[in-house]
Amino acid sequence: MVKKWLADKAVAFTEINIDDQPEYIAEIKAMGFMAAPIIVKNDLAFSGFRPTELAKLL
Repeated sequence: MVKKWLADKAVAFTEINIDDQPEYIAEIKAMGFMAAPIIVKNDLAFSGFRPTELAKLL
């Protein structure tokens, strides 16, 4: 849902798939997250499909 929302709004993003790139798991846990997807931009970071938070990326 997050990727579809971002694509629909023409928001550029970089996807990191932890299944393909498990080296990022420790970094994600260090940030306090235990579930994906995780969205990070500057000082904004959150987990899950949260349209209100996603709108802050526009």
